[in-house]
Amino acid sequence: MRLNIASVLATEAETAYPRGVNALGEVTVRASGRITLPLAMSAVLVAVASGGLGMLVQLFLKDRGATMFLISAASSLGSVGVLVGSYFWGKLSDRAGRRGLLILTALGVAAAISVLIPLPGNGVVVATSFARAFMDVGFASMSLAMISAASAATNRARGMSYNSSARSLGFALGALGAGVLLEKLGYRNGFLVMALLPMVGAALILRLPREPRPVAHPRQLAWRALREAGLTRLYIGTILRQFGTNGAFALLYVYMDELGISPIMMGSVSSLNTLTQVLALVGFGWAADRVGRRKVFLLGFGLSALLPCILAVSGNVAMMAVSYTVLGLAFSSLYIGSTAHIGDRVPVERQGTMLGLFEMARGFGGLLGPLLAGAVVPLVGFRGMFLTMAGVSGAGFLLVVGERFPFPGRGAPSTAKPAARSPAVDGGST
Repeated sequence: MRLNIASVLATEAETAYPRGVNALGEVTVRASGRITLPLAMSAVLVAVASGGLGMLVQLFLKDRGATMFLISAASSLGSVGVLVGSYFWGKLSDRAGRRGLLILTALGVAAAISVLIPLPGNGVVVATSFARAFMDVGFASMSLAMISAASAATNRARGMSYNSSARSLGFALGALGAGVLLEKLGYRNGFLVMALLPMVGAALILRLPREPRPVAHPRQLAWRALREAGLTRLYIGTILRQFGTNGAFALLYVYMDELGISPIMMGSVSSLNTLTQVLALVGFGWAADRVGRRKVFLLGFGLSALLPCILAVSGNVAMMAVSYTVLGLAFSSLYIGSTAHIGDRVPVERQGTMLGLFEMARGFGGLLGPLLAGAVVPLVGFRGMFLTMAGVSGAGFLLVVGERFPFPGRGAPSTAKPAARSPAVDGGST
């Protein structure tokens, strides 16, 4: 009896990604369990490397005598990587599948970090920020798209929150470990350790079951799809929010260094952001499935507008700890509420593209914010810069709070069928 390999692989794919529950292939939490665990484990490892590099690169450039503008340019180039990579990987994954691309992007993060091991010149260090972010955002957005497509609307936010929480845990461990690595091993060995972790993460992706063949769908301009889904204000508000937040934090390690805060303490304080996210993402995921996505992400936008004001009056470790905790709450509520909302409103076969476009919006705001921060600090100081960023984030909050986000057919015509709607999606909106 002949063994049909293609048939076996197809059966495996259908078991892990079952169809027939509804026209969009929505499944239960149990059905997506084989996907979430390997993704969460690899997300931790990739995020440890990405999270730890931020502090190491900033302090490495500062020790090399780089200007404030050049240091902030590293952050901006990272945002360019997010801007370009998010949409590129999202659109590609909707057509080519995500499993192989996840392995490729994890190895890409490792390669970008490996370039730093010989301690190259400042220009190369800044340039690697782009490559690392380009690969990392692809890994993150494709992971969320895979989970979103394998989850029913009633549990989508929770499923996505588990992966985001694992990623936040990795960022927290990275921030904590970076300070220790720097003081104990120095820059060269610190970069070496960070480069090894995504390689292990890539190996874990091999445990993912094979995907069914991607569903073909008609081509459509992304911005037109965005408008038809009624998501324009959310995306523009996200740009402004990320502008203000990335700008406020672009030079924060330098600011803490001027305050006399040690590298180990910097790592400990900054880890509060991602440690807060570990639990907050799960909590807000639970809340988004019950009280509605809108209420959850509006909380995130509001906290983001408040955050730079807290930084403006922060002059010691305790206030920095408060700032990073608020950042963790703001990101968690905004990110989970927004991504689950997007997952509800777009068809499964476009989720990689639209979630990638959301990351692209974040990247665009993150590109502009650090550049303005680097230019403003010499003129008005750090506190003046923080207040400037508060105004930008506040504008994003006001833009989003005025939008009711009607579903297609209720004020926003759509040519694409959205994913199945949860009873709590609107959160009582009309």
